[in-house]
Amino acid sequence: MIVDLSQIKDAQFVFDFSIPADEIDFETDAARLKNKVEIKGKVTRQSAQTNVAGEIYADAESDCSRCLKPVERRIEISFDTNFVTPEFYTQATEAELHADDLEVAVFAGDRIDLSELAREQILLDLPAQVFCAEDCKGLCRKCGANRNLINCNCEEKEIDPRWAKLKELK
Repeated sequence: MIVDLSQIKDAQFVFDFSIPADEIDFETDAARLKNKVEIKGKVTRQSAQTNVAGEIYADAESDCSRCLKPVERRIEISFDTNFVTPEFYTQATEAELHADDLEVAVFAGDRIDLSELAREQILLDLPAQVFCAEDCKGLCRKCGANRNLINCNCEEKEIDPRWAKLKELK
């Protein structure tokens, strides 16, 4: 959904829409959306900036970082982003960044793409690593078996070739 700021008559615009899961591209196969993404919030226009605040709700599925088992999780994100035009944003290369600066986005023109904002917020919310369980044993490096399901004993069978002659002494 694209909001045209020049068409907003009041100082505030309320939105409530959904995006089909296949329209949001994460550019990775490690995370997928299970169903549509619900986005609710409001756009508040001021003289120097535009504030977009709201909530995003979705169901996602990520692969376990150890065993690749799909792990489902509910996404509930609250966001509050300020959009400013380039002339109101500091261009100093050595300016110190503050925590509030991370919530500021620079845009040119009179349009804000709320679908792209939702995509960015979901990507920022996704964890770097996902585990199906704290004690997940992962996949065997040698045979690729899921060590949570079977004990393949590959590590026990394998002998370092440098020590193989010592076993013959026994």
